[in-house]
Amino acid sequence: MGPNIGPIFCRPLEPDENVTASLHPDPKTPVIQIRNLHKSYGDLEVLKGVDLTAPRGHVVSLIGSSGSGKSTLLRCCNLLEDSQDGDVVFEGEPVSWKGQGHARHPADRGQVIRIRTNLSMVFQQFNLWAHMTILQNVMEAPVTVLRQDPAVVEKRARGLLEKVGIGDKADAWPAMLSGGQQQRAAIARALCMEPRALLFDEPTSALDPELEQEVVKVIKALADEGRTMILVTHDMRLAADVSDHVVFLHQGRIEEEGPPERLFGNPQTDRLRGFLSATA
Repeated sequence: MGPNIGPIFCRPLEPDENVTASLHPDPKTPVIQIRNLHKSYGDLEVLKGVDLTAPRGHVVSLIGSSGSGKSTLLRCCNLLEDSQDGDVVFEGEPVSWKGQGHARHPADRGQVIRIRTNLSMVFQQFNLWAHMTILQNVMEAPVTVLRQDPAVVEKRARGLLEKVGIGDKADAWPAMLSGGQQQRAAIARALCMEPRALLFDEPTSALDPELEQEVVKVIKALADEGRTMILVTHDMRLAADVSDHVVFLHQGRIEEEGPPERLFGNPQTDRLRGFLSATA
């Protein structure tokens, strides 16, 4: 299965396409802001006026039952899903839209490319190219999409594979790696784009418990580095350990949010208390 990383990765950039965000963004400007976001699939409203802010250097975790809208919200952040109403703001720059309702879509293709290349997504199912080595997988997007020097990218890619603990697997094929190793390769691939933020969609839910800890260790290390991340997770311990802010979604709305110490230590709503009790 090829990586589900959006249509921007299907072709190289044209010479006049600039996907680089501001080299010196205001550190006080959040990387991502979502305002009053509404998203529907047909008549089913999945997100019902959601607000979300990811400050620079912060980790925001999204928790909630299956079907609460967590993954849909994450995909709306980097425009893999179009929303019907509300604002998506990247580093202070609102997304330009045209059309209304289900016909609404981004108006500026260059803006979409710039946002997606600066918000790297790590998917639940790894989605590595089966016909490429691990090193080639990590190098592919920076070389073919961003047109970066292959020698420079290779050095960066090898360093990232060492960073996530699979430097010795650079020349292996994805099928030769365990699930935990493949997910760590996917994280290295995301990091190789040098993004403003990392978006994780249930990165450990497809793994056996012993392999899950390999990935958790990497995510914790990235959090310790002060990277901006939005994390959809079913692992409450991970959310408590790495998050600056936790958001609990229920049926497309934010039911409760706040620092992890308060949400996990002193939940204010019956729904959150019930959810935490069921996942304990």
